[in-house]
Amino acid sequence: MRFSAARVFWEGLTGNTGWTPHWRSPEPKSEYDIVIIGGGGHGLATAFYLAKEHGLTNVAVLEKGWIGGGNVGRNTTIVRANYGMPGNSEFYSHSLKLWEVMEQELNYNAMMSQRGVYNLFHSDGQRDAYARRGNTMINQGDDAHLLDRAAVRVRLPFLDHDNARFPVLGALYHGRGGTARHDAVAWGYARGADMRGVDIIQNCEVTGIDIEAGRVRGVQTTRGAIRAKKVGIVVAGRSSQVAAMAGLRLPIESHVLQAFVTEGLKPLIDTVVTFGMGHFYISQSDKGGLVFGGDLDFYASYAQRGNLPMAEHVMEAGMALMPMIGQAKMLRSWGGIMDMTPDGSPIIDRTPVDGLYLDAGWCYGGFKAVPGSGFSFAHLIATDTHHAPAARFRLDRFARGDLIDEEATGSQHNLH
Repeated sequence: MRFSAARVFWEGLTGNTGWTPHWRSPEPKSEYDIVIIGGGGHGLATAFYLAKEHGLTNVAVLEKGWIGGGNVGRNTTIVRANYGMPGNSEFYSHSLKLWEVMEQELNYNAMMSQRGVYNLFHSDGQRDAYARRGNTMINQGDDAHLLDRAAVRVRLPFLDHDNARFPVLGALYHGRGGTARHDAVAWGYARGADMRGVDIIQNCEVTGIDIEAGRVRGVQTTRGAIRAKKVGIVVAGRSSQVAAMAGLRLPIESHVLQAFVTEGLKPLIDTVVTFGMGHFYISQSDKGGLVFGGDLDFYASYAQRGNLPMAEHVMEAGMALMPMIGQAKMLRSWGGIMDMTPDGSPIIDRTPVDGLYLDAGWCYGGFKAVPGSGFSFAHLIATDTHHAPAARFRLDRFARGDLIDEEATGSQHNLH
């Protein structure tokens, strides 16, 4: 089934009775060539690109809950490629290019909106850092514009530009950045993978990983044993727990990151604004709600909910940046489990177990990395070679000391 304007119009006239499910609900087979553990954005994108780019369709995606119930549906929907470190810069640039063709590839409306991203700066040192980052982005082939105070005041008049502690001195503007609808991204990749023959199996929790003579042989699940030649772990904040089933100890801590949305308001913010000094970021959804977030909770947890002190911190940062937000009523909040690495950058690599692969450690960058992560992880699983944009995301870099420390805060999980 393909979507088109004519089809949408016809269904509207006929009571929307002709739509069919977007993907099948098959029973798991006893054996697959490849099993992907994790039915979030990264896992579904991996399955899609395995089928599309490598012709591998005897693939199963195992999700313990429902599609879209994990981190892919628990974020602030921001898409960008404004990274400055070698390794990250190439990867997120590649991922953004995939975002820009995703809807055509999937024939699905992911509501990709390149409304631009403003990274505000509030000191001379921060301005210099953003100038360097902007130059890196331009050298990588992406767009970046350093704006002075007057330009930001014209473009973002709703901010408190003269805050005594954090006066707005300018911004780094990334016009190709923006937002996408997180649920639609998951559904689009699920539909695309299913159309190419991939089995998407929901309510199928992996309880064990079968290993014989140092090689993976399959997985144990709540719906029975499934044999597989290759297994990929793509489970975000649960990475350490699932990897432990294979006897692996990962350099990852899991923390909660909260997000918030207000009641629907008239159009106000037509872009994405980030306030690094207060660790606050905000945009406005198509429904009118202000969607915003801040720092992660500074204790390890697997709970998909946050705490009130961090909620208070985020509200304070929002009020410091744009005091008028205090007039809005908060509608709801939610939490995602962040898999934090010591250097704040991800892992896409083979594990010491032959045939077992790992895609984890996305920290704050998980949603914007969905297509790039899926493409690179599929390349690794299919060819056993690293995809060039993700070549530095090796698991052994922590032992070698070759860190990709984007924020230059050192090897401490909760600072990234």
